[in-house]
Parts: sequence; C-alpha cells; structure tokens
Amino acid sequence: MTPRTRRTLELVLDNLVWFMLLFVLAIFSIFVPNYFQLGIFANIIEASSVLGVMSIGLALVIIAGHMDLSVESVAALSAMAVGILFCSAGIGLGITLSPEWLMVPVSLLIAVFVGALIGTVNGVLVVKLDMSAFIITLASYIWVRGLVLAISGGRSAQDLAPAIRWFGIQRLFGLPLTAWIAIASFIVFSFILSKTPFGRHLVMIGGNQTATFRAGIRVNRNLIIAFILAGAIAGLAGWLLAIRTSGATANLGVGLLFNAFAAVVIGGVSLKGGVGSVPGVYAGALLLSSINTAINLMGLPPTTTQVIHGLLVLAAVLLDTFKQKLRQTLA
Repeated sequence: MTPRTRRTLELVLDNLVWFMLLFVLAIFSIFVPNYFQLGIFANIIEASSVLGVMSIGLALVIIAGHMDLSVESVAALSAMAVGILFCSAGIGLGITLSPEWLMVPVSLLIAVFVGALIGTVNGVLVVKLDMSAFIITLASYIWVRGLVLAISGGRSAQDLAPAIRWFGIQRLFGLPLTAWIAIASFIVFSFILSKTPFGRHLVMIGGNQTATFRAGIRVNRNLIIAFILAGAIAGLAGWLLAIRTSGATANLGVGLLFNAFAAVVIGGVSLKGGVGSVPGVYAGALLLSSINTAINLMGLPPTTTQVIHGLLVLAAVLLDTFKQKLRQTLA
C-alpha cells in the first residue's frame, strides 16, 4: 500500500461520519419531497442544538473510559431551576432583575452550576471511592429526575422571561442564537480535546489508565474534571431546553439520553474509551436530526424513528469494530 493510499484511508476513517452525513443528506434531497431547502437545513441544525450540546459532555466522559447516564436528568433539573426562578406562569416565581439583560448570564450560571454540582458528586464517588461509573450515574439519573418531580410537584413553569427567551427567537444568518451557542460549544471543546494537555490526557486515560498514571499524569484529577464538565455541559443543554420550550415541565428531556448515546457512538466515539472526537459527535447529532426531519416530511409514524436510530447505533458499533481492525492492518 502506497503512503498516499494510506493517508487517504486514514482521512476517510477519521471523518467517516461526515461522509455518512453528506450521503444521507444527498439521498434525502433526491427522494424526499421538499427536503432540499435552506429552511429545512436550518431546522436540522436548530433541532440538533440541545442534543448536540448534551452529547459533548457525555463524549468527554466516554473518551476518558467511563460512563455518565445522568446527563438527561441533569439537563431537566437545570431547566426546571431556570423555569421556576424566571418564568411568570405555572410554578414560576417570576423573578426579574434590573437591567433585564442580567437575567441571561444569571440564569445561565445557575443552570451550569446545578449541572456542575451533580457532576462533582458523580466524579468524587466514581474516582475517589472507586465505584462503578455506570451504577453511580444510573443512580443519579434516577434521583435527579425524582428531584425534578419533587420540586415541581409534577407541574410546569411557563412563560420564560422575554430577555432569556430572546435567544430562542433572535436569528443570525438564518439560525437562532441557541444554534450558534451549540456550534460555539463544539468549537471550544474540539479545541480543548485536541489542542490542550487536558484533552490529550483524557484520551490517554481512556486508552490505558494505568500507563497514563505511571507516566506521571494526574489521572484522578482529570477524571473528576471530566465528570464536572459533563454535568456543567448538561446544565447548558438544560438552559437551551428551557429557552426552546419557554419554560420547563417535569418530564422535560425524557428520551434524550438514548439519543445522546446514539450521537456519540455514531460520531465515532468508542465505548471502550480512548477514541473519538467532538466534531464527529456533532456530525452524529446532525445525522440523527436529518433522519428525524425526513421521517416527519414523509409522514411516517414516530415509532419509525426509534427503529432507525437503533439500527444506526448497531451499524456504528459494527463500523467501529471494522475501523479498529483496519487501523491495525494499516499499522
């Protein structure tokens, strides 16, 4: 095999999900009526915002060789906290600040703080007490969702403050500001994962934690930070959820965890740890959103979505196994 062929194969393997996304968009544009429109593509990007942001934190933990099942519930709790404080109907307290624009950074900080707090609890229990990340974060998934139900009483907060809701209405180059926030998040964490010592250490930890520790890298500290970031990013996703729905309900975000895992796996992140990229995760989220949009335009039953997502995850796992074997051959 020539060096040029080897480089081409490596390029395809590294960006396979992007090629899949382009292929799917091309097929849908040809065969699905009214699919090939700028408005449709803008809706795909907008619809993937919350899922995409949530998937970033999940990807960081998985790349580090662990698991975080709590991100969906953390997002719901953060959204409910923002809703109760800054909504004016339902269970909302209708708190206002002067000037009004202060409600934007304050609400965002509250959502991120709630998520980071739960992420800290998860990280300390998993890392310091050497407990199973699967069990700890599954427990958090349950008790955090229960906390959402308890503080809301099963009721909803409605009519989010206009100053915060503005982010879901105002558009820049055809996209709402919430979509630009998601895009900015992917750019920032792509840089962190690929260009900073912390990001490279996470990949090393996921690849071989023992060898990374023996190399003098502070494994425990980096893992705890990864869990804190996953919680904080889930809090940001909750803030975006509250903006999109102009409030919060007790069952807000139900089902997002499965879709986040699907986006992460389809995006090329190995569940074994040590392999994956944030841009690939974004492509995975866009791919899921593209499929959902096509299903809606074709008028297929909603149950079809879950079937297709499940098959996509299965295909992604098989592709991951194939890519690993092919990389071993190239090496």
